[in-house]
Amino acid sequence: MIWLKWSAIAILASLAVIFVLDKLFPPPIERGRIVSVMISDRDDRPLRAIPLANGTWRFAADLDEIDPIFVEALLEVEDKRFWSHGGTDWVGMVRAVTSSASAGRIVSGGSTITMQTARLLEPRPNRTIGAKLIEIVRAHQIEWRLSKREILELYLTMTPYGGNLEGIRAASWRYFGRAPDRLSDDQIALLIALPQSPEVRRPDLRPEGARKGRDSIVAKLERLGYFPEHRADEARTAFIPGRQYAFPARAWHATGNAAGDRNRDVRSTIDAGLQGELEHLAKRYVAELDTDTQTSILVVDIPTRAVRAAVGSADRKRPGGWLDLTAQPRSPGSTLKPFIYALAFDDGTAAPSTRIADLPKRFAAYQPENFDRLFRGDVRISEALQHSLNVPAVLTLDRIGPARFAAALTLAGAYPRINGAAQKEPGLALALGGAGLTAQELAILYAALGDGGQAKPLIWDENQLGEAQPGYRFMSADSADKIIKILKDSPAPEGRMPGRLTANAPEVAFKTGTSYGYRDAWAAGVVGDYAIIIWVGRADGAPRPGVTGRKAALPLLFEVADRANHHLGETGSSATRLMSEQKPKAQGALATFDGKARPPEILFPPRNAELWAGAVDGQAARPFVFAGRGEGDLQWYVDGAPIPVDDGGLPSWRPARAGFYRVSAVDPVGRSSTVEVRVLGDAG
Repeated sequence: MIWLKWSAIAILASLAVIFVLDKLFPPPIERGRIVSVMISDRDDRPLRAIPLANGTWRFAADLDEIDPIFVEALLEVEDKRFWSHGGTDWVGMVRAVTSSASAGRIVSGGSTITMQTARLLEPRPNRTIGAKLIEIVRAHQIEWRLSKREILELYLTMTPYGGNLEGIRAASWRYFGRAPDRLSDDQIALLIALPQSPEVRRPDLRPEGARKGRDSIVAKLERLGYFPEHRADEARTAFIPGRQYAFPARAWHATGNAAGDRNRDVRSTIDAGLQGELEHLAKRYVAELDTDTQTSILVVDIPTRAVRAAVGSADRKRPGGWLDLTAQPRSPGSTLKPFIYALAFDDGTAAPSTRIADLPKRFAAYQPENFDRLFRGDVRISEALQHSLNVPAVLTLDRIGPARFAAALTLAGAYPRINGAAQKEPGLALALGGAGLTAQELAILYAALGDGGQAKPLIWDENQLGEAQPGYRFMSADSADKIIKILKDSPAPEGRMPGRLTANAPEVAFKTGTSYGYRDAWAAGVVGDYAIIIWVGRADGAPRPGVTGRKAALPLLFEVADRANHHLGETGSSATRLMSEQKPKAQGALATFDGKARPPEILFPPRNAELWAGAVDGQAARPFVFAGRGEGDLQWYVDGAPIPVDDGGLPSWRPARAGFYRVSAVDPVGRSSTVEVRVLGDAG
């Protein structure tokens, strides 16, 4: 019995040693969790991919988003007993050794998926027996820590696919222009063959090597009965992708805000259609101005604080274009005046009808003037705000206290930079823009104005919308409502009628601002359930003499309101959210002119269609011609970008890449219909 005792002690001691060594020398699993980031819009449409710091493309794999047929075929070829072994397939290893000995060369290494994962986590230059033993040990350590599903996802995240590509998602995007959620037989075979010799079989550099590798996998799957003969023949005749597709690179600044420092994919709050249209609009807008002018645009959903569009600059080729100008502190000019009056309303020291003197007045060494250097005498506060009179605003700020106002801004989430130095005390110049704020901070303030005075941070991640957000009561709901009513009656820009007088037009409560020296032109507004912030200026802060917020930024704000009305009105929680109050129902004879016409009907492409954009019988694919019916001529858009007509006057579209697209048709009065389609093949 003594030998049993000592045997038990030896076993326990061995287990203890194994346990300690495992804890002291764990496998470096975290290395495989450092991944690239894919940012998509709120409907999961890819916007932008961000590589690792060393330039490697490596996206986290999720089995739920990978073609299950590919997974089955991969395991059939690489590790048939993956789900049952504990890290090492000893049967497969013996078979590999035997077959290699018979052939006189290495036919198969006998490595399991888990062993290959261990090798990817700790690459070694030489394939020696010692390295293989380490892989076996590491494989068992990995199996102790991760589920089979997690191991397979880690493997599919790190598998090399040639050059700087790692993982199934990076390879599928680069070689096929889309996610690996649904793959053809030839694509499945190619993606299995590539990791076996990634540099020899790169389809963009060595198409013949890629073809041989793919066909060998096709033959193996056919032998195993996985591919029937006709599918195998089709896979062997499929073309090899001869070029690499670009990763998504849209909404540059918006996606940068959404990604932050996260090490995971992000479903942003951005609406791809609106974002694309506003980017196009901003670029077109500044093209008509001097070559150094930039603009930034923000559209925020007030109930959720979700940022639906964020244009950080009009054109990255212009000076300052790489900067996110929505995040750069600039003088806000007169855009803070509504909040000064709102706090005065809260104090009970003023009301919209309160009369206040617009006369020359000196405050110690500070003597403000109106923009036009004229004074209007005794005016109502509502008039002073609508016409952006400076002296009444400074008088009101003097009553509530600039330090208190600056503190309220800070608590709301807007941090005034006083003369570029945080230790400077706020003064009365704060009323006229004597501090730096960002467009994002102004968006927080104007969203609060549209939300009964409750200030909350902006949200860039769609998955955070259900979370409770901290808030600060910046002003009372009554004061916010009064300010909104005043701003709705502000003089509309040239060529625009007030929203209340125009059917189905967005009703805008807005305020403009122009900083000292004409450096910054602003327009900020509340349009239904959306806050819109516009900035126009030079990135270096140089003056633009004579360029005001009303002249340079306000027309753009109204255009953005129109576009937001079109894109968000039908997909938000209310179809009329951005609209003015509905007209009373027509009575009598007039009722015949009040019929509700139907929106356009899209005949081609049909909803959820799959469109082949690759070559047909060796001939380049023709562009797609859209067809629909509705009242008047239809304007067509793809992901928010307008589609030109061909020589025959037909809307003709040639997709730039494979993937998912949103096709919209809009009639002359603004009614619209939208379908989603998927483009397959070698588009572009």
